[in-house]
Amino acid sequence: MNSDNYCIIMAGGVGARFWPLSTSQTPKQFLDILGVGKSLLRLTFERMLHVCPKENFYIVTNHNYEKLVLEQLPEIKPSQVLKEPMRRNTAPCIAYGNYEIKKRNPKASIIVTPSDHLILNQDSFISILTHGLETVTKENILLTIGIKPSRPDTGYGYIQTGKVFNNTKHIINKVKTFTEKPELEMAKVFLKSGDFFWNSGIFMWSLPTIEQAFETYLPDVFTLFNDVALNTKHKKTLDTIYSECPNISIDYGIMEKSDNVYMIQSDFGWNDLGTWGALYDTVSKDSKNNAVIGKHVFVYDTNNCMISLPPQKIAVIDGVSDCIIVDSGSSLLICKKADEQKLRQFVNDIKIKKGDSYV
Repeated sequence: MNSDNYCIIMAGGVGARFWPLSTSQTPKQFLDILGVGKSLLRLTFERMLHVCPKENFYIVTNHNYEKLVLEQLPEIKPSQVLKEPMRRNTAPCIAYGNYEIKKRNPKASIIVTPSDHLILNQDSFISILTHGLETVTKENILLTIGIKPSRPDTGYGYIQTGKVFNNTKHIINKVKTFTEKPELEMAKVFLKSGDFFWNSGIFMWSLPTIEQAFETYLPDVFTLFNDVALNTKHKKTLDTIYSECPNISIDYGIMEKSDNVYMIQSDFGWNDLGTWGALYDTVSKDSKNNAVIGKHVFVYDTNNCMISLPPQKIAVIDGVSDCIIVDSGSSLLICKKADEQKLRQFVNDIKIKKGDSYV
């Protein structure tokens, strides 16, 4: 394994769309959403161990979640948990990781990944990562992973590919455009064209290349984490640095503006698990098309439902169709799958009327 390979895992989100299991106290990346005995963060870490040594991981998360990270990843040291004082989207998160890596290895090759994605074909995924890291070590490019779309999904961003850059093991294309979540008719056009891929939000680059991109396209963030943070006479606290950082994504701040962005084509069974509906689309189902997570769930005359219950709970569900049913132990959600977009409103109402303890 290459000791120059580093991994930044972004694990600071709240995952509000997975309420009631995911709360601000224990967000979805720290939960066994899939019912396999491991959290999403743990699964992400174990996948990345195939290409990065454990000492080369940095987990960027909210300062409230340090204990959860160390409990779930006992292999890493406390110094590898980078605690954000506030949420400022993915660009400052990545800049923070870059800053820490630069202290150890200015020539590092880096993978940046969310902590809550599902990967079904791990062998194919590892092959993609290996080829991508080899490429960014040699070439001055910013590389993102594009997923071959299987349907005209309006919940994902899309990447339009251009000229083939590399076709040795996996196809790498120059990126022509990024498109945010499209309307259905446009998504159908994208799927039919064959030139568009889902934007996975997983990136690979060398440290010098991404540093140069920050200096060019996000100079304020670059300055905060480099010129200021490295100047011991005028060192600012992390709280101050984050308070001065713009709230901006790496996609909008750099990837959509840079002229050296490339995409590696992939098809390894990916889902970003952003909603209960996304989980329903991914997991196995019974003969009535119910996705059931729970050891003691009895369903009768029920179909097309997403059901998630605690492993110790016995439940009988009868005569229900097209619903999401989730029991966290202290909170219960029952709603139509078609109304899942109302979840933020539900959580808002609970917060206003019952306080923060349930959300």
